[in-house]
Amino acid sequence: MKSLIIIPARGGSKRIHKKNIKLFNGKPLIYYTIKVARELFKDEIICVSTDDQEIKSIVESYGLDVPFLRSPFLASDTASTQDVILDTLKWYEKNGYYPDTIILLQPTSPLRTINHLKDCLLEWDASLDMLTSVSLPFKDNLKNIFHENSNGFLNKIEEKNLLKYDQNKIFQLNGAIYMIRVEALKTRKIAEFSKVKKFIMKKIHSVDIDTLEEWKSAESTYLNKLD
Repeated sequence: MKSLIIIPARGGSKRIHKKNIKLFNGKPLIYYTIKVARELFKDEIICVSTDDQEIKSIVESYGLDVPFLRSPFLASDTASTQDVILDTLKWYEKNGYYPDTIILLQPTSPLRTINHLKDCLLEWDASLDMLTSVSLPFKDNLKNIFHENSNGFLNKIEEKNLLKYDQNKIFQLNGAIYMIRVEALKTRKIAEFSKVKKFIMKKIHSVDIDTLEEWKSAESTYLNKLD
């Protein structure tokens, strides 16, 4: 496997000001994702994709080079994650590095650990379109809900249809880890992937910070070092 690790971190954030570099337990939130990535991969294949000079400066203060700033369009609300990944991939290919697998790690998942990433790598199968981290659904937030079919692949379902499916086969994307085959990424939209399998994480590690309430909860969990 020839990997490219992408950490997407735009400067704008609606609910939490400068979320990606706001101090979480005394360090910028993005630090925890960079730390996990560096425990397994060389700096040369870890890319923080940002449009923001302050984020770039903070990342580089930890010794990780940010090779380019993405365009303002790719930091807008209309740009998709796939757009950002393809833009980053294009830069690396232009500079002579051709990965076959993208590993996307969002900074908003600070409770993701090195062991989660190691286990996810062990479960990767190059025939898949994507391997994605999931948890059991959070009842107060039923977005990104998927059903595991008889072939072991995930299919997205709507909340209104939730009760039609075997509840033991219902999972929720938690945003912590995405492993994506580059060939699939270049030929189809992520929403059209048919061979998507799950990597299960405990709910306690599955927070994807979007609100101050989630921030406080995640910070408390981190400080208590719960397993």
